[in-house]
Amino acid sequence: MNKVEIRRNFHHLIDSIDNENLLVNFYELIKSRAFSKEGELWGSLSLEEQNDLILSLEEIKNPDNLIPHNDIKKKHQKWL
Repeated sequence: MNKVEIRRNFHHLIDSIDNENLLVNFYELIKSRAFSKEGELWGSLSLEEQNDLILSLEEIKNPDNLIPHNDIKKKHQKWL
């Protein structure tokens, strides 16, 4: 998909959404991403937060550390 197609599809998607709350959330997300610089979020984290994220990335590489989606859905069914 090229830039023109992406923009056209993006506009079509936005025009098809009737939920105002979803539109506001979508707008805020895109706005924050459009004006942020690459690496800005990472740079705003403390060294401890950065290390925690790196550790998390390493931990998810081991399947024994993961919980199946269906198990989580069952455990939290009352909130779904």
